[in-house]
Amino acid sequence: MAVKIRLQRFGAKGRPFYRVVATESHNPRDGRFLEIIGTYDPLIGTVKVDGEKANKWINNGAEPTETVKSLFKKFKVLEKK
Repeated sequence: MAVKIRLQRFGAKGRPFYRVVATESHNPRDGRFLEIIGTYDPLIGTVKVDGEKANKWINNGAEPTETVKSLFKKFKVLEKK
């Protein structure tokens, strides 16, 4: 099964908050996940991601979604070495 790195939504209506998680692609958006990699708060505009965990999953074949890919580029998550 393919592993994806994607966002899992939390928060109230109109107050979104997301976790960045590694999950199997067939699981629902807010369902089961393999590991929590970080968080994203769009209201404040912050991303807190463990770069080591993200690199580990990407090196093991996990593919980030388009949204997560753009967040990683915008906040330079994978460039921190």
